[in-house]
Amino acid sequence: MSLSPSQRPESRKPVVALIFGGRSSEHEVSCATAASVLRSIDRSRYDVLPIGIRKDGRWVLVADDPEPLQLTAGRSPEVSGDQAVALPTDPTQRSLVVLEPGAPPRQLSEVDVVFPLLHGPFGEDGTLQGLLELSDVRYVGCGVSASAVMMDKALMKVVFAGNGLPIGPYTVITDKAWRRDSAACLDAAGALGRPVFVKPARAGSSMGVVRVDDPADLRAAIESARLHDPKVLVEAAVEGREVECGVLEGRGSDAPRASQVGEIEVADGRHEFYDFEAKYLDGSARLTCPANLPDAVRDEIRELSVKAFEAAGCEGLARVDWWYRPDGSLVLNEINTMPGFTPQSMFPVVWAQAGLDYPSLISELLELALDRRVGLR
Repeated sequence: MSLSPSQRPESRKPVVALIFGGRSSEHEVSCATAASVLRSIDRSRYDVLPIGIRKDGRWVLVADDPEPLQLTAGRSPEVSGDQAVALPTDPTQRSLVVLEPGAPPRQLSEVDVVFPLLHGPFGEDGTLQGLLELSDVRYVGCGVSASAVMMDKALMKVVFAGNGLPIGPYTVITDKAWRRDSAACLDAAGALGRPVFVKPARAGSSMGVVRVDDPADLRAAIESARLHDPKVLVEAAVEGREVECGVLEGRGSDAPRASQVGEIEVADGRHEFYDFEAKYLDGSARLTCPANLPDAVRDEIRELSVKAFEAAGCEGLARVDWWYRPDGSLVLNEINTMPGFTPQSMFPVVWAQAGLDYPSLISELLELALDRRVGLR
């Protein structure tokens, strides 16, 4: 169980457990995020405990050193180590436990708040959030339901449509539907026109995403997406500019806050869309903030982003992604409940333009988490 600010001894700084790595295909991205946070978190306000989750799911203690966690074109970081860590599931216990072969369990430290820096399944999808809820541990970001639904792009669309938010045409191909009648699935996808984007329904960082211009390539694209997730989303391409807005939960009973609006462009023609390499490796993506949009459009994006945040039941933070079409209309693409979080990522960039720099943004998220209720909410 984590201590509330009023229960914590005044002489002790809050202990922040950074949890990163994980079992998803976004393991390396999570490590890069952790490197940035380790480098920038305010050590005068917080004590930091880095905990990595290996690709096999084992939780281990990690050195408080950002350098090995950097993601570059020539190096993919990975969590390693054998000093296992366990999070107690007893809400009356507040200490992490170190498990070493041939030795009794050793209590490590009381944890006041967890900052989950995990992307994708087994971290961003409500699974880790559920574990923390069972233990009455405060944590940064969205709760179980918002994390799970916003991770599933098919369910996300249902929530958006049910709240009157504008979305584009799409179809969902489940595992059973594909195995039962793949021809019917291909017909449904083909009815969307061309080009289409084929995506794993529950993955991020553009993992497994394929643009399909020729219907003859559709089957291969779906099979490729199914390597990441047996549930696949096929979306009609939306002509427009990709713009994004960050949202932060309000303090207390205050309304959520929207950031400045940014725009993403893949500048040099090496990529058909904003894929993994453009995002993280080759520097071809250009982030412009504030986006060159009419003031009225920026205001509308900010207003609708807050509406989407509230419709999804988000807490803490989210990045809301839009298409701005040539006719001036907006199409909601998705909500990311744990967006890329390096200083160069869009979420910190749009908040820096709104006056909240990267270290201050980290502190704001931690303070929001420390203020949240535990137990039934």
